Amino acid sequence: MNSIKSTVSFADLKLIEPLKLALAEAGYTHPTPIQAEAIPSLLEGRDLLGCAQTGTGKTAAFALPILHRLVENHKKSLPRHTRVLVLTPTRELAIQVNQSFITYGKNLNLKFAVVFGGVGQAPQVKSLSQGVDVLVATPGRLMDLIEQGFIKLSGLEVFVLDEADRMLDMGFIHDIKKVLKLLPPKRHNLFFSATMPPDIEKLANSILVNPLRVEVTPVSSTAELISQSVMYVDRDNKRPLLKHILQDEKLKRVIVFSRTKHGANKIVDYLEKGGIIAEAIHGNKSQSARQRALENFRSGQTRVLIATDIAARGIDIDDISHVINYDLPNESESYVHRIGRTARAGASGVAISFCDSEEKIFLKDIEKLIGKRIQLIEDQPFHSQIVVESKLLTAGKAKTLIDGRGGRPNNSFRRGPRNNFKKN
Repeated sequence: MNSIKSTVSFADLKLIEPLKLALAEAGYTHPTPIQAEAIPSLLEGRDLLGCAQTGTGKTAAFALPILHRLVENHKKSLPRHTRVLVLTPTRELAIQVNQSFITYGKNLNLKFAVVFGGVGQAPQVKSLSQGVDVLVATPGRLMDLIEQGFIKLSGLEVFVLDEADRMLDMGFIHDIKKVLKLLPPKRHNLFFSATMPPDIEKLANSILVNPLRVEVTPVSSTAELISQSVMYVDRDNKRPLLKHILQDEKLKRVIVFSRTKHGANKIVDYLEKGGIIAEAIHGNKSQSARQRALENFRSGQTRVLIATDIAARGIDIDDISHVINYDLPNESESYVHRIGRTARAGASGVAISFCDSEEKIFLKDIEKLIGKRIQLIEDQPFHSQIVVESKLLTAGKAKTLIDGRGGRPNNSFRRGPRNNFKKN
């Protein structure tokens, strides 16, 4: 839960005592802005449109009032039914949201379940057999289980769509529309998205009825506590530069973003040969491997986590000291999501971006979105004057060069000799 606090305390909100006790035991005393604004209206049953990204405390903003109302309107869920459905785009986020419900609902006599792909379905089917109060699911596995008759949504009371924009990015929009057709017309709807492009606005309008709109931390507003910098480096020198930076022990817990799965694996191999323990998390990893990597990272056993954008979405770990953009994203908003992994729970954070010649156009777009220039660090052993002097490609040309080669740019673009700076 993010620690940007409001002047209201949880004691001031009209939550039932078991929830207040669970919050106190978890060390939470003051709600975040989205919680303070959303919880009172959600307790009254009003639909909600929340424009908020991960790290704003949005999970508790919907979990707490949902748990409150489940207890206040107590009824037993029928076998294979659920009273609440929370749809999330990724397995990691589904697991974290489910854990939040368990944490906040520890003093309540409610049943929780989570279903996602990449693992056998038998344990998930068993957990649903007697009915549950809250089901957290990813769209693909949910539809599989519905089609097999293991989940029925006819008695649903509350529907939550989380990270709708990422759902759209990942191609889940058709599954979501199928799910919507199975829901009872009378229900409580909650809709969250970090961004609101036209397709998402249209989807929200089709689901929500006279919603309260809550906007927290606009996507163009990066966290004030994050120190941002960029380093110009030839692509061939990115791995040596990363190794050089990671030798600084001040980098306690680091997420490194790679554009591709293959690239993430290569970074891990390179670092481990240099004596730096790292693990990768991406879509080609099994669910057990992804969870193991996350737990090792959370516990501090692994200091460096190499992640792709989709795999990292929803990772909510408070004490990440640094985010390193090994590859700059070609979508500016992804940059904001990435660096938002640090500077949580009141801590400061550092975001470092590597930029080669092909990525300069992406850097320009990012600076336009966040409304400021990112500080250029030249005092590093692989600083590239070639990148400094290179001309901007068009965004389309750069994206073609990078994406068309699985993350490897067309090196013929570069002019001049390779940068031969040595480590100091």
